[in-house]
Amino acid sequence: MTVFESIWLIIKELYAEALQWLRKPKNRVEKSWMIFIALLLFFRLYLWSVEYNFLNLYGDIPTIDKIQNPKIDKPSELYTSDGVLIGRYYRENRNPVTYKEIPKVMVDALVATEDIRFYDHAGIDLKSLFAAVWDAITDNPRGASTITQQLAKNLYKTRRQKSQGLLSKVPGVKMLVTKTKEWMTAINIERTYTKEEIITLYLNTVDFGSNAYGIKTAAQTFFNTTTEHLTTEQAALLVGLLKAPTTYSPVLNPKNSLRRRNTVFSQMQRYGYLTAQQVKDLSQKPIELDYKVEQHTDGPNNYFRSYINSYLENWCTDNDLDLYTDGLKVYCTIDSRMQKYGEDAVKGQVKIMQNLFDNHWSGRKPWTSNAGVEAPNFIENNAKRTALYKYLVKKYKNTPDSVWIVMNTPKKMKVFSWQGEKEMTMSPMDSIRYYKRFLHAGMMTMDPFTGYIKAWVGGIDFEHFQYDHVKQSKRQPGSTFKPFVYLTAIDKGWAPCDKIQDIRKTFNYIEDGEPKSWTPSNATGTFTGRDMTLRHALGRSINSVTAQLTEKVTPDAVAEYAHRVGIKSYVKPVPSIGLGSGEVTIMEMTAAYSTFVNEGIYTEPLLIMRIEDSKGNIIHQFTPERKRVLSQETAWLMIHMLKGGIEEPGGTVQNLWSFDLFRGNELAGKTGTSQDQADGWFMGLSKDLVTGVWMGGDDPVIHWRSLSMGEGSKTALPVYGRYMEKVYSDKSLGITMGYFPKPKVPITKDYHCVTILPKRPTVSLDSLRIDGGDEGGEDEIQSLDSL
Repeated sequence: MTVFESIWLIIKELYAEALQWLRKPKNRVEKSWMIFIALLLFFRLYLWSVEYNFLNLYGDIPTIDKIQNPKIDKPSELYTSDGVLIGRYYRENRNPVTYKEIPKVMVDALVATEDIRFYDHAGIDLKSLFAAVWDAITDNPRGASTITQQLAKNLYKTRRQKSQGLLSKVPGVKMLVTKTKEWMTAINIERTYTKEEIITLYLNTVDFGSNAYGIKTAAQTFFNTTTEHLTTEQAALLVGLLKAPTTYSPVLNPKNSLRRRNTVFSQMQRYGYLTAQQVKDLSQKPIELDYKVEQHTDGPNNYFRSYINSYLENWCTDNDLDLYTDGLKVYCTIDSRMQKYGEDAVKGQVKIMQNLFDNHWSGRKPWTSNAGVEAPNFIENNAKRTALYKYLVKKYKNTPDSVWIVMNTPKKMKVFSWQGEKEMTMSPMDSIRYYKRFLHAGMMTMDPFTGYIKAWVGGIDFEHFQYDHVKQSKRQPGSTFKPFVYLTAIDKGWAPCDKIQDIRKTFNYIEDGEPKSWTPSNATGTFTGRDMTLRHALGRSINSVTAQLTEKVTPDAVAEYAHRVGIKSYVKPVPSIGLGSGEVTIMEMTAAYSTFVNEGIYTEPLLIMRIEDSKGNIIHQFTPERKRVLSQETAWLMIHMLKGGIEEPGGTVQNLWSFDLFRGNELAGKTGTSQDQADGWFMGLSKDLVTGVWMGGDDPVIHWRSLSMGEGSKTALPVYGRYMEKVYSDKSLGITMGYFPKPKVPITKDYHCVTILPKRPTVSLDSLRIDGGDEGGEDEIQSLDSL
């Protein structure tokens, strides 16, 4: 006989004897014992089946490993490159503290109110449990959960849907199973942690309402204080919130909150934590708040944050991370000091130009052409693009006239103004007319060597104008696109001192299968008839020379070189390409110009440097795309060309002399103005930084009526001047004045061009007038300037 057969025979014999014993008559004691043992076995079987989720009837329960290593959701944080915290991402806004940071009065208030036998029980308070059962029977229900049970619920989410099993669908059974899991988890917590650790975990995870999870965040949200400095009345108020955060909210229901706070005082007196006199004095005190709720993406709202938020969510999804719970530390390339200087410069200059613009168009609509023709249906077409209009169209689909009635009905609204937000009574249509009169601007600064974006100013006010003019907005760049024509020529063998005659010329070409002709004119409306060097023509922004050079190198080649150095938007290869007839972004232009400073290496703009986990380990180090697209010699020659705007007589960049930027310092740059003065541009280059600036109306039909007021040297260039003055004066940035370095490789030719450095002109910053605009004076080149 095998071992298995022997065991089977023993089991059969035991079973037979058990049946025989059960058939015998039993006295009352034996029957009682039988019932007790059966219930005991049933209860043990029930606990076992809950613990192991038998047949998926009960749902998950935290394992010992999870209890020993709890995962507390931590917010991710966003820092600038200079270490300034500028934003946080979270679903449950919490910041854990240690037990030493929790004041004794907070612990006393909690224990007195929520679980007076906390230090005596092992997770379940049987006395309170039986009392709660009796109260429920007598129709006077009350809670009996211990602090440890509440911790089990808060920390391990025992009541969430994914923790429920098949029995959760049976009425009345769901709560029994849930409570059982919380009891079992509470017992395991008590076996794992000390009482102090349990208190700490509880206060770090509990919900105080107002998007405040954990005692540290609650102290900051309601009282703008730290945990250690909580007073007795503040601690009592917070403990009172735990019963029902909305019902006892000091913001939503202050009377309930005061009553509940005083109840906590009474409990503390009852168990000896406060005296009767202390309770009397404390109860007389009113609730004093310093209330501020943080949002899920807390921090200053601005344009680069909007881009970072979207990017990080996608990146975390791709890398199986949760931006809102994993406690990541994200370091962006923005420098907080340079960002502030950029924002101040943009707002300061736009505010000045807005006053001039309002006076310039006083009594008239800035969407009117120079011929006096108003853009047809301009306001109506813009209204149709609004969310309100689209909503009204759906709401009144059977009565379309009602849409325009609502759109023209005045109501009170808060609107942006340069004097601060103000309340006005106007219709939605009036508000569109009001907002369309504002000038806008964008600015970006980039380190040309690392690709780090140091400042990103997408507009004048993110709260009211969220359209980003750095990355989203595409506008005609005007003459700031001309350097790509000269780049093409120089890379094909032309030299800065080669000459082209400044004459009127008509260009015939085929576009989309149709013959066309184009005759560009200079900004002054005149032609000198003189031979001009390429450097002089670029420095004075002579349209006729640029158009002729475009013809010689071909528009297709200009488009190809523009894309090579960083322009990603499509630009049509037509004769006017060099005059900025296409549409591009500030980011593209800044990256493209950076290629000249970086010795011909294109570097993709970068906004995030690295991401660390909650322990400070680097998860990912971001590096920009880099590739050589020009020779060092060509890039060096382009810097020399772009210095012509300052150094050549009549150069369009000479308004920079108005700013304190030239004490042993070299700068290069290019202004640009689009058709009808709708867009003003400036691209500024130093040995360390490249900055792009744009200014204009919300729509290209909004414009200045005269070049003397709307050209880039008057609108956009002063932003750069104001900004760089602040950058150079802040020694902590490490950005110093100096000269562009010469190439580290041998130069293939001797480049000798005649140049006379102009005298520094006298400029009135108040009037913003200066001799020489996008079309400079007519001084000729007279002396030798050897590179």
